[in-house]
Amino acid sequence: MKNRCREEERTGFQEGGAYGETYDLQTDFVMVYGINESMPKRIGQWREQGYRVHLMTGVSWGGYQDYLNGEFDGRPHWDEAQCYKGGEHIIHGTSADIPYMVPTIAFSDYLFHRIRPAVDEGVDAIHLEEPEFWVEGGYSEAFKREWQHYYNEPWIAPHESEDAQYRASKLKAYLYARCLDRLCSALKEYSMVRYNRPLRFYVPTHSLINYTQWRIVSPESKLLDLPSINGYIAQIWTGTSRTANVYEGRRAERTFETAFLEYGMMQELVRGTDRRMWFLHDPIEDDPKRNWKDYEENYLKTLTASLLHPEVSHYEVAPWPRRIFEGQYPREDGNGKEGIPAHYATVLLTIMHSLGGMDQPDVQICGNETQIGVLLADSAMYQRMRPGVETAGFMLKYDGTNEVEITDEYALELLHFSHFYGLTLPLVKHGLHVRPVQLDNVRRFPGYLDGYRLLIVSYEFMKPEYPDLHNALAQWVRDGGALLYVGDDSDPYHKVKEWWNRGKRRYRTPREHLFECLGLDLQAQEGVTRVGNGLVRYMRISPDRLTLSAEGAQRLRDAVREAMDNLNDPAIRWIPSNYFMIRRGPYVIASVMNESVHDHPLELTGCFVDLFDPRLPIVRRVAIQPGKQALLYDMEFDKAERSGVIAASSRIDNFTEDSRSISFTARGPRSVLAAARIYCSAKPSRVAMTVGGDDTTLPFEWDEMTQTVLIRYENRAQHVRIAIAK
Repeated sequence: MKNRCREEERTGFQEGGAYGETYDLQTDFVMVYGINESMPKRIGQWREQGYRVHLMTGVSWGGYQDYLNGEFDGRPHWDEAQCYKGGEHIIHGTSADIPYMVPTIAFSDYLFHRIRPAVDEGVDAIHLEEPEFWVEGGYSEAFKREWQHYYNEPWIAPHESEDAQYRASKLKAYLYARCLDRLCSALKEYSMVRYNRPLRFYVPTHSLINYTQWRIVSPESKLLDLPSINGYIAQIWTGTSRTANVYEGRRAERTFETAFLEYGMMQELVRGTDRRMWFLHDPIEDDPKRNWKDYEENYLKTLTASLLHPEVSHYEVAPWPRRIFEGQYPREDGNGKEGIPAHYATVLLTIMHSLGGMDQPDVQICGNETQIGVLLADSAMYQRMRPGVETAGFMLKYDGTNEVEITDEYALELLHFSHFYGLTLPLVKHGLHVRPVQLDNVRRFPGYLDGYRLLIVSYEFMKPEYPDLHNALAQWVRDGGALLYVGDDSDPYHKVKEWWNRGKRRYRTPREHLFECLGLDLQAQEGVTRVGNGLVRYMRISPDRLTLSAEGAQRLRDAVREAMDNLNDPAIRWIPSNYFMIRRGPYVIASVMNESVHDHPLELTGCFVDLFDPRLPIVRRVAIQPGKQALLYDMEFDKAERSGVIAASSRIDNFTEDSRSISFTARGPRSVLAAARIYCSAKPSRVAMTVGGDDTTLPFEWDEMTQTVLIRYENRAQHVRIAIAK
């Protein structure tokens, strides 16, 4: 853990309240949330504490009553609220006056005027959060007008046919892309013209996996076509990743595995670009009914899942830290509520500050190194309704916190998103590195698929939006790739009016066009077919069927292994295992899964500091049980580098060391117990903490073998000086 400057913006958090000493996390930047009257004051407060200050606000919902009620421009805008089929507004949260919005031109102009004061206050960047249009929407008067502008025809109710639903969803994605491009471009121009100051824009967004699962439409990969966007925050946390799915016939929460796939998906928004990605973690979640044990266990699962993707090393360490460090949640025994346990607070801060050093040049995947891709397209969001199958008991809007239990069979089927998980969970559960790959990007970036030798695709739950995608896929196969196609042509959305059935040469399904590009018989039989230097393995089954039994999961694994074997490449191998593990410099990250090839723990030997333990102990042997995770600091990684702070639950600055002493400043949320383990070449004679001119002697623990000292102290909101005399 080295001194680092805040300009790197490696870690940050969002907070809607004024500065508070009890939740001053001491990251590099803070995103001041909301554009109400208190915004300028809050920006100034956080800046005075040394933070780089960004602004965050909702782009699809917020406290925008002055716009809705006509106070902004003299015209009411409630006709721009997203509506259900029956005319009811689609509401964010529980407040009836905060609807999700149709992003009209007028709404974009309103947001420009509301956000502009933040530019005047000199924020470094602006985050426009969650561009979301619900699948169940599309009935408001504003959307009807937008349909006519876009399609040059009268509006068609989305529930009337698959084609109407597909077209409505494409329009929804376009509208939010238009809104973001217009808003970001206008504010960037304003900042340069008025202040000669560049301004950056980021989009905090859920993963394509989650939005499809929850039945929300968002621009997702279309954001790559907007030059005004500088990057993203991957809004992945327990609330998204604990959404139940089905594996081997069993419906259950699989937080780690889902998060692993979600974070992998989000990397695709920046892979091959110079745009920034922060991975979000949330130490609790939006559902206030859980207890601290539940929050902690699931936080560690999502955190570990994110760290297994080393291409990203920037993090939003928490949204809403005030609700974490000041909030009260149910006790485990159900008797009342309690604040954050002391051990969890210490562990959180240790992790948050360790995240600032995850940009390591030395990365090693331990175990299976072979990585395969499962193609996923934005169009998966467009076909999340089946006209004519909807039932009265269907939950119209699910966001992970709904109180109503979903019992309708069709609703659960949609929520499971089994077409996707049928292609991924059987492989992830057996230790194969599966990366969701953005199909739409194949035509955006030359060589986008070059890092893969095996890809899986199905058009039973998504569609290729452009025919030239198939030319690129076919060439990739001929160059030596293995393509596993899974599908039985049963999806009713194959009949939507799209390029594969509207041109001079027509196809029943997009699969037929893909097979033609590959030189295959359009009605090919199951099995392996050589294509150039590569091959195609065809499975004639709908992917959702693979989730229903252990036999279904094994059928997919057998097909993948058959494709691997036919590549005849010794570098492509897969040894089934129940864990994932990676080394990022001195950090060892591991997760052991249940429902896997066996239930044995992963055992590691060496010399480690356990960063999930508030005591930061030295451990020689670690046994990670199924369902558990580990984050370790390997003391044997670089024995030549024996100086500095190994881990601390405070921000450490001004570190200096000479032959007689070590000193540094520490700062963190007031009253939270902190721990720090530091390299020290000799047993200290004294450790002292100086606060406001007063010295206090601190107890310490000395470890002779590792030459480290462990100290504990109470965090302060102002810098305290700690000196270690050798």
